[in-house]
Amino acid sequence: MTGFDRARWLALLLPLGLLGGAYASQYIGGLYPCEMCWWQRWPHFAALPLALAAFVASGQGLRKTLVLLAALAILTSGLIGGYHAGVEYGWWEGITTCSSTVAPGSGKEVLDAILNAPLIRCDIAPWTLFGISLAGYNFLISTFGAFAIFGLLRKGAQA
Repeated sequence: MTGFDRARWLALLLPLGLLGGAYASQYIGGLYPCEMCWWQRWPHFAALPLALAAFVASGQGLRKTLVLLAALAILTSGLIGGYHAGVEYGWWEGITTCSSTVAPGSGKEVLDAILNAPLIRCDIAPWTLFGISLAGYNFLISTFGAFAIFGLLRKGAQA
């Protein structure tokens, strides 16, 4: 397997795994995402089709560009995760409003949804392992993963 093949698989499996973990923690673990958690998911959503397209696109240059764009999206998620972790640890102030998702409906349904929705704060880590929050893990995994992809692409370019 070439460095490019490894980069392409990493660009696909990394966001897939991290999104799977995020949804598992939400739907199985009951850890509802705050607004900043959602910000971290969007770049991974963008990375997935880019990485998938790198498997079916014609032309090595286009495939490498798609993997590079996926890696940039993964890095973006990691940097947002680093910012979010800093907010959770109190290193700097984040957004000053809390968020909750409410589906549109009738006035009474919306009011009931608002009153019954969990209030999710961005400045409190709902879960940690070894003192690192989920946002912190996203920062570490996404950032180092993106740099691994960049390195594999560069190694492939020199070969």
